[in-house]
Amino acid sequence: MATKIRLQRHGKKGKPFYYIVVADSRAPRDGRFIERLGSYNPNTNPATIDINFDKTFEWVDNGAQPTDTCRAILSYKGVLYKKHLQGGVKKGALTQEQADAKFAEWLDQKEGKITGKKSNLTSAKEEARKAALAAEAKRNEERAAAIAAKNTPPAEEEAPAAEGEEAPAAESTEETAE
Repeated sequence: MATKIRLQRHGKKGKPFYYIVVADSRAPRDGRFIERLGSYNPNTNPATIDINFDKTFEWVDNGAQPTDTCRAILSYKGVLYKKHLQGGVKKGALTQEQADAKFAEWLDQKEGKITGKKSNLTSAKEEARKAALAAEAKRNEERAAAIAAKNTPPAEEEAPAAEGEEAPAAESTEETAE
């Protein structure tokens, strides 16, 4: 029986969510499967991938063929790299300890890349949020100034003083201007 490691679609329209399954190659996409290996959620940034590494490695080692997308996912998680290293162990090019050391080093490097990307995304999101808040505050100030200008009556010239009264306020402003 030819087995495939492929994606089984779930979720609603426009928001896909996939199970990573092992299925007979003749079975329908969302139909019968042999074993569920994990899940893949492309809606998050970066995409969330949860797989049972040991079971997936066992299936790949026994000859299950991943589809193109699953091949990319398995490569990203290191299943195919571990299979490659195990091939070197079987041929005698590497010892098991060397293969394990190389794989552990690769995992550390990969984890560093993932955390770097996540931190860059969160910092970029924070900067965008701060810029949006600053722009919103500026717009609010402009709106408040426009409303205040609209609501204040136009500056009226002072009416001439009544007979016998002088306008002391006008004189004091003229003196300060000089």
